[in-house]
Amino acid sequence: MIRCLETPPVTTTTTIATRKLPRAKRWTYTDYCKIPADLERHEILAGEHFVTPAPDISHQDALGGLYVQFHDRLVRPGHGRVMLAPCDVVLAEDTVVQPDLVVVLAERTAIIRSKAIHGTPDLLIEILSPSSDAHDRKRKRAIYAAAGVREYWIVDTRRRRIERLTLVNGGYGRASIHSRRIRAHVLPVLQIELDQIWNAGRPS
Repeated sequence: MIRCLETPPVTTTTTIATRKLPRAKRWTYTDYCKIPADLERHEILAGEHFVTPAPDISHQDALGGLYVQFHDRLVRPGHGRVMLAPCDVVLAEDTVVQPDLVVVLAERTAIIRSKAIHGTPDLLIEILSPSSDAHDRKRKRAIYAAAGVREYWIVDTRRRRIERLTLVNGGYGRASIHSRRIRAHVLPVLQIELDQIWNAGRPS
């Protein structure tokens, strides 16, 4: 099974946790599509190939808690769509990412195609894992700002908070920190209760 193409390719990629993998030329979306489907998260950031291992349980609990609230407060009222990883987001020919959550507002859902999102979503969310902290805070922050992603949330399950970055003049400034609830900058009517995220997956 492969990602995007009909014909199986030959690949020599080896899995290295959240590190770029060496290659003579810059990776493209076409190269990405030739990677056999596996249990790892593959991404192409500005032509470099990165692989991240499966996340831990606290990451998945937070992801589930976020998705439920976004579905209830974004999708059901018709404000837009939310997608869970793995979901390919093609930001450029040499940049393909798999954010934990992808939000596309209703007026821009044309960028959602059958196999991937081709274009810039309105809001991207990454949940930190020990192996992905620098990757999400530095590499992806720079990539998302360059692509024009209007809002970026970094979810820190250890500190139980969300860092919200909003795009201003082509870049992200200082993050606002939220520990009880957070309102989406791109859609102010959307408010997420954070206690429901930290307690998601636990017996009541």
